[in-house]
Amino acid sequence: MDTRRLIIAAALSFGFLVLWHFYFPAEAPVPAKPVPAATEAARPATGAQEQPPAPGKASGEKTAEVVPAPVHEAVQATAAESVVVETKDARVELSNRGADIRSYSLKKQHDATGKPLELVRSRKGDPYPFAVVDGTGQPTVLENALFHVARSPDGKRVDFEYSDGKIWARKSFGFRPDGLFDVDVEVTGLKGWAVAVGPGIRNLTAEELGSRFERREGLYLAGGDVEVLDPQKVKEAKEVPATGLGWVALDDTYFLTAVVPFEGFQKAVFQPVLLTPGPEGLATTPVPAELTGDQKKLKRDFFIYLYPSGDHMKLGSFWGSKEREQLASLPHGLGKALRLGTFWWLAQPLLSALHWIYDHVVPNYGWAIILLTTLIKIILLPLTHSSTKSMRKMQQLNPKLQALRERYRTKLRDKNGRPNLEMQRKMNEEMMAIYKAEGVQPTGGCLPMILQMPVFFAFYSVLYSAVELRNAPWIFWIHDLSAKDSFYILPLVMGATQFLQVRMTPSVGDPMQRRLFQLMPVVMTFLFLGFPSGLVLYWLTNNVLTIAQQAVYNRWILPTTPAGSTLPAKAK
Repeated sequence: MDTRRLIIAAALSFGFLVLWHFYFPAEAPVPAKPVPAATEAARPATGAQEQPPAPGKASGEKTAEVVPAPVHEAVQATAAESVVVETKDARVELSNRGADIRSYSLKKQHDATGKPLELVRSRKGDPYPFAVVDGTGQPTVLENALFHVARSPDGKRVDFEYSDGKIWARKSFGFRPDGLFDVDVEVTGLKGWAVAVGPGIRNLTAEELGSRFERREGLYLAGGDVEVLDPQKVKEAKEVPATGLGWVALDDTYFLTAVVPFEGFQKAVFQPVLLTPGPEGLATTPVPAELTGDQKKLKRDFFIYLYPSGDHMKLGSFWGSKEREQLASLPHGLGKALRLGTFWWLAQPLLSALHWIYDHVVPNYGWAIILLTTLIKIILLPLTHSSTKSMRKMQQLNPKLQALRERYRTKLRDKNGRPNLEMQRKMNEEMMAIYKAEGVQPTGGCLPMILQMPVFFAFYSVLYSAVELRNAPWIFWIHDLSAKDSFYILPLVMGATQFLQVRMTPSVGDPMQRRLFQLMPVVMTFLFLGFPSGLVLYWLTNNVLTIAQQAVYNRWILPTTPAGSTLPAKAK
């Protein structure tokens, strides 16, 4: 094999992998649908007539029906009432109409208008979080019921109760100092009920809804591992049994809504729905078995339906941003909801280092990215030195290698155009003899580059998913490092530095390979136009540092020798 192509192939492959990784994110595998264990509480009563499931809903679920239950005194409120609970990080608004959450706004995060970020998505006709629904996800008679409200003395616990003499329902919400809150739901006289959470979280702008960098997923922790569901790929309801289940969640790039089952829990169902934007919010419809042309263009999200094993169910829940330190401090394995990619073991210390620089050196994440990129460059200097040295040796050997290839060019194929394997073998043997005589390792410029790839991908994962960069300014026109540069100044400057870097890098291979290599800056500039500014700033900083390093090498450390001359002693 002609080993001269390894360096060019490695460089092109690295650039291709970087672009593919962020332009076409890897699809999360959809795990096989588990079969929930049957329980006595989940079986319908003898003689009960089952209702057919609604299209797209979980098969086997029934519409809730009123059943005989112990008679309760009528307990109702006379008017609708909102109850507000203030915590350290959030302002929560609950309504006694349905006893559900109508607003959950984060005090430390803001939306595009500068207001506290609202995690409860605007909706049209869908139940609000923790509403009681029937087995197909449709509203029950409790949706418009006016619950009686009672609050604890400290205001952190709210109890709702309702009874019409046939149906009795109680809900309790208790908010804890660690950011979690408890949900206790009990319903009698209504069979086949569930609790709904979703659809999705927060109100996305049109740009966010269409962005390839904005992910929306369903997650659940089962057997210690986090499984990921992509709503764009899941067509049928996904059932997750209680056995071995740690939590279920809806998340996007920066925020998380998680529910932890405590007692009386049977299963969770992830229901994919189509999102239709409207003036009142997003309307949802279950994903049908066959999609029309217009439906294929719609974005999707999940509802989660939580089913009890009896009449009583206790849950815990977390709503907030995916900050590493906060999630790591929470119980129930919620820290695993922050996923930093394949190289998470490198990404976690890089994220901690970014926080440390922000907290102790400069309170600006843009400058923190520049300083951390510089530190990474210094740490990887031995590898880049080895790579540059090998590429410089290959550049100096290139005239000899080109002459050898030219001598064999007419002998590598027979008169019928078929490869002459014997001539190819002889040419490769002579190339290896030249490498050996000059003390050059043809893969020396390739291997150091490959060893650096995990660091690059890990840092990319950090900058891609760090909520700390959301709405974080750098300088002048860069007001949000998680958003693209609206004026495209940063990516264009990055492209210019990429072009200069390629021009300064030792060129090896034949003219066609060199032209392909010089085309990379154009391709990367075009693709980086839509990248988040934090990612572009990282790549720009890396380019500038590489240019400075290359200038030092070209001037003082490994000056280029004239073509055809022998290698200098210090390069050997």
